[in-house]
Amino acid sequence: MPSDDRSAAVPTTDDPSARAESLRRQIRRHSHLYYVRDAPEITDAEYDALFKALQDIEAAHPEVVTPDTPTLAIGGPPVGAFGKVLHPHPMLSLDNAFSPDGVRAWGERVLRRLADVDPDVAVDVDRDITSNDEVTADALAYVLEPKVDGVAVALRYRDGVLVQGATRGDGTVGEDITANVRTIRGVPLRIPAVDGPLPDGVVIPADLEVRGEVYLPLDGFAAMNERALAIEGRTYANPRNAAAGSLRQLDPSITASRPLRLITYGVPDPHALGVASHWDLLNALEAIGLPGNPDRRRFTDLDAALAYADAWLARRSSLNYLADGIVLKVDRLALQDALGSVSHHPRWAVAYKTASEEATTVVAAINVNVGRTGKLVPHATLEPVGIGGVTVSQATLHNEDYVTERDIRVGDTVLVKRAGEVIPQVIKVVPELRPSDAMPWHMPDRCPVCGEPVTRTPGEADTYCTNAACPEQLVRHVEHFVARGAMDIDGLGEKLVAQFVSDGLIADVADLYNLVPADLEGREGFAEKRIANVIAAIDASRHRPVRRLLIGLGIRHVGSTVAAALAGAFGSLDALAAADETALTAVDGVGPEIAASVVAWFAVPRNRTLVDRLAAAGVRVADPDWVPPAVAPTAFDGTTLPLAGKKLVLTGTLPTMTRDEAAARIEAAGGKVVGSVSAKTDYVVAGEAAGSKLAKAVALGVAVIDEAGLIDLVGAGIRM
Repeated sequence: MPSDDRSAAVPTTDDPSARAESLRRQIRRHSHLYYVRDAPEITDAEYDALFKALQDIEAAHPEVVTPDTPTLAIGGPPVGAFGKVLHPHPMLSLDNAFSPDGVRAWGERVLRRLADVDPDVAVDVDRDITSNDEVTADALAYVLEPKVDGVAVALRYRDGVLVQGATRGDGTVGEDITANVRTIRGVPLRIPAVDGPLPDGVVIPADLEVRGEVYLPLDGFAAMNERALAIEGRTYANPRNAAAGSLRQLDPSITASRPLRLITYGVPDPHALGVASHWDLLNALEAIGLPGNPDRRRFTDLDAALAYADAWLARRSSLNYLADGIVLKVDRLALQDALGSVSHHPRWAVAYKTASEEATTVVAAINVNVGRTGKLVPHATLEPVGIGGVTVSQATLHNEDYVTERDIRVGDTVLVKRAGEVIPQVIKVVPELRPSDAMPWHMPDRCPVCGEPVTRTPGEADTYCTNAACPEQLVRHVEHFVARGAMDIDGLGEKLVAQFVSDGLIADVADLYNLVPADLEGREGFAEKRIANVIAAIDASRHRPVRRLLIGLGIRHVGSTVAAALAGAFGSLDALAAADETALTAVDGVGPEIAASVVAWFAVPRNRTLVDRLAAAGVRVADPDWVPPAVAPTAFDGTTLPLAGKKLVLTGTLPTMTRDEAAARIEAAGGKVVGSVSAKTDYVVAGEAAGSKLAKAVALGVAVIDEAGLIDLVGAGIRM
């Protein structure tokens, strides 16, 4: 595009501070035009000249450097390690649909859920989507956004300045990658990134978290591979892995050299920006300098939305980035609030993915792995084949029935796809190409690792090794125990764990706490500092909360959500072990199958012995600050907390507190923040632009208070 000399002028004032600030404004403006608006006004060379002029001024006058200067995007000094970041609001995944009927089924679930939680809203929705009149603001509309295949990140801005960048991690705890995020061109270090008025009603909270996807454009990825091949003799497997690796570089200057880009798609609390819909939120984010996807669209009819989605998915191979689907979201924030979320994903959104790319190849072997629970899982070793830009050489076969029903044999030519574009699966055999000597496959009757007999319960598909001392089972169990989402013992990888088991140093996970430096000395890659770090990590894990230990123990059906519920309800492993199935099913989120699994696990003598050994090693088996749910929480001085047992709903924008701050005060006072209003709600805290929750509270006779009323309820003496 022709350059505009006035837009790329280096200021001539003698004041270095004024010159630097003028250059920063110009650079931010042109970055916004290039990365957000896709409408550059100057050439790359002119942009580079402005950038170089700012660098020169800041080098000559360090006192004029500001925390949000664009020159920090070139990378700072290397960091020693990535710290942990607790996400105040979990970064959930998305539910998937793989056909138009799957999306319609999601749409029907949305309508049913709205009818269940708020009949008045449902009536409005039905009227709006069936009426021939002009669609009103209350209509059930859908926003569609391409699902960019990259790395999910959370960016935190405080008083408009970028102060933290974090990975998604396990959704609850991520890694601090602030130094690397700052180097990504297109990530504004200050918002609003350009001068000018904000859209009507939009405000920028003092504390704002923005979520998005960091990715590598395909042309940039190709250039990276060309350089890597010329310099290092290797290439990167795919753009997503390369993006993830780029974000985890300890030297930010390496990240800065990679052509990473950012697409934003939401914030945990969109109400705080003063918007009423997701569509308005995306536009507001763009207006303050955060790039969105130009292919996003809004529809008030699900069939029209599906038609656009199918057309977009059909042309995604022509895009300059990888995308693994398109996301549909209910537009109105009030309806999103009413729909809520389950532990893994919001009910108001679904990822629509087309059938995965498929290819044919030959089964070279069928082998069996033994998992941490003793389950035998067959998998196929394949002649390598490219699927969706990834070379596939292994595919899961799930269980014996899966293989038998499809009659998969060694030597068969098979159709393989990447399920959900992640896990390769063998779909079917091409019988015409079967070799004459191919024999039917059967699950072995003895464990391929320890040689002990295996068992399969009638009516179930899975086969198990029943030998508790099976080395492979133990290795997988230890790997699970030390994983980041469980006891988080850094430095104990698969190879080292297998060596420990082979050497007889570990017979169960409790033996980890008997390891001493001498057990690591002389092993490949273990110098004095690394040994000290591993021993320190093991020692630190003794103090993890009970919920993390519960995850690490590997009880069937007990994942992070169930573990947190059980730890909150019982507080210790002793109390949990003493609970029967009736007591367990009384816990929110625990059904009969989970309860039976927990009871069965604690009924095994060696498992009870393991818990005793962990306790003897100093591992926390009881949370010291646990309060029984039936007992009213107390304040630090022993008095009953003012909101003990109370349920509160937050709606609208409060004058001086963010929603996170208000929720923290409520919880510190013993209360619980819930998402929807019902007859069991004790208070609704209403701010400006309060919506349907306020109206429902009035209709039900629920007490409505403002921020001042909340402060009166909480009292000034509650420690945060």
